[in-house]
Amino acid sequence: MPTRIVVAEDEAIIRMDLRELLVEEGYEVVGECGRGDEAVALIRSHRPDVALLDIKMPGMDGISAARQVAAEQLTAVVLVTAFSQRELIEEASDAGVHGYVVKPFERHDLVPAIEVALARFRSTQQLAEQVTTVEQRLSARIAVDRAKGVLMDSVGLNEQESFDFIQKTAMSTRRSMADISQDVIDGVLRP
Repeated sequence: MPTRIVVAEDEAIIRMDLRELLVEEGYEVVGECGRGDEAVALIRSHRPDVALLDIKMPGMDGISAARQVAAEQLTAVVLVTAFSQRELIEEASDAGVHGYVVKPFERHDLVPAIEVALARFRSTQQLAEQVTTVEQRLSARIAVDRAKGVLMDSVGLNEQESFDFIQKTAMSTRRSMADISQDVIDGVLRP
């Protein structure tokens, strides 16, 4: 599957050139527009792999659009702009932009920026998924420990017996140990 891209550039000629260049490089342009607010809507509806945004656009500037896209973790963002001031680059970085290309650009400038941005975005997504998994495991572990304490205090089981009860109940009911533990904590389940 080709990498899917949304292009947001307020100058129609540059937008057409970008589209042509991207298609020649094997990318699929799934949407294009000339306004920042429309870009965010296109990104939400098409869920592209990458969004190319100009900084100066009507409706919403590219950095504000990038900030919204990054907050929702929708796609990798590459800014394609004529502005190279350090303050703008820092602001773009703070907004969650993954790549920055200064106009006028050449084909050999744009393709690496897109690929690096895509790799950075995917790495960020994988890290977020790993953090979520670790948080879920920690939460489940805390629930099991709390439930063992409840069983030890209320029913007089020892720690191993409490754990065995939670584990066996989870297996026999085909529910997670975290769910069984929550039932024990809530007083809904006892041996």
